[in-house]
Amino acid sequence: MSEGRAAVRGLDPDRAAATAGPAAGPTAGLDQPGVDALPPAPHLLVTGGAGFIGSCFVREILARGDGTRITVLDKLTYAGDRANLAPVEADPTQAARFRFIRGDIADPAVVDPLVEEADAVVNFAAESHVDRSILDPEAFLRTGVFGVHVLLEACRREAERAAAGSRLGPRRQPRRAPRFLQVSTDEVYGSVPIGQAGEEDRLEPRSPYAAAKAAGELLVRSYVVTYGLDALITRGSNTYGPYQHPEKLIPLFITNALDDQPLPLYGDGLQRRDWLYVTDHAGAIEHVLRFGTSGEAYNIPGGMELANRELVAALLARLGKPWSLVRRVEDRPGHDRRYAMDGTKLARLGWRNRVPFEDGLTATIDWFRANERWWRSIRSGDWEAYYGRQYGARLSHSRPAPDPTADLAPELAPDLRTGPSRDEGR
Repeated sequence: MSEGRAAVRGLDPDRAAATAGPAAGPTAGLDQPGVDALPPAPHLLVTGGAGFIGSCFVREILARGDGTRITVLDKLTYAGDRANLAPVEADPTQAARFRFIRGDIADPAVVDPLVEEADAVVNFAAESHVDRSILDPEAFLRTGVFGVHVLLEACRREAERAAAGSRLGPRRQPRRAPRFLQVSTDEVYGSVPIGQAGEEDRLEPRSPYAAAKAAGELLVRSYVVTYGLDALITRGSNTYGPYQHPEKLIPLFITNALDDQPLPLYGDGLQRRDWLYVTDHAGAIEHVLRFGTSGEAYNIPGGMELANRELVAALLARLGKPWSLVRRVEDRPGHDRRYAMDGTKLARLGWRNRVPFEDGLTATIDWFRANERWWRSIRSGDWEAYYGRQYGARLSHSRPAPDPTADLAPELAPDLRTGPSRDEGR
């Protein structure tokens, strides 16, 4: 690790929190800098576009009505749901610029013709839950490694056609090679005890999910270096918001609490995560796609670092539910203690997050309250088998979790019970 990188990771935690703001403030995005890498009204291939973040990316872009066309390729595993795209398909003007293909990114026969049509490929496709990767790592490797390879090979062939002048548009005009963006995660850095991880820090994944993501990143970098592919990487922090699969911490605890079911909190609940609202994550990805430098990786931090039990306290306060629902359960194997990323590079590219944490959390809770049919349909079928496998034994041996507000001075406790303040953590 270079001195500069060590300095980023070695920041005092208080100073790190204070300096997290440049890339994660709530103000409107800056004017878009530099030259847009995409043509006007581009055609985007969005793989994994029926998942949580991918579907938000699709909904946000098509709602602008700027002529962008999107093809979504999604296998519709447990992590993808076509209902996430219902607002697009219900709007005639958006549906006219949208196409859905059910298929596997690891299948070249499906991928190749779609990449041939595209101006850019944005790869959200992933089996995305660490717990599931521990139970069944093979599916994560197929999508996160071999699937990425298939996409890169298709892009490489199109780059060769563009260089030869044989990649033509509908009017027979020459077209540029497709730009490729790999959506990755802060988990590739592993646990960050103090400070913040920078883009040049060593990757130290500690779960099969994170290892598959890191391997996908290395493949992308190898195609940039070896073949000159126009490709980029984004690494997002823990993301939350509407349409998130109820296996993840925030929607799991919201939906369990709404049903007055136990909330299984891993270990002591002091694992720290940085929270990013889903529209900010999607917007930052598009910004990097358009204005990022080929071959580079960009961190997308959220700017709101909380211990898990602090987050749960904020959720329960907004839901009007008691802390007694929270149960301390056996921790996840290899559970990373803390994630934190430096966002200076993305800030210099001109991006600012727009949604303050407390606004995003309230909007998320409101959405799950209003869309009970959506999450109950997911929490059916094989959900019970998964939930029992993951939490059954843990809950049977659980015990009450200590109330985080009990450790605070009386004058501080109300602030935590009502959630973090707008300025906290910036």
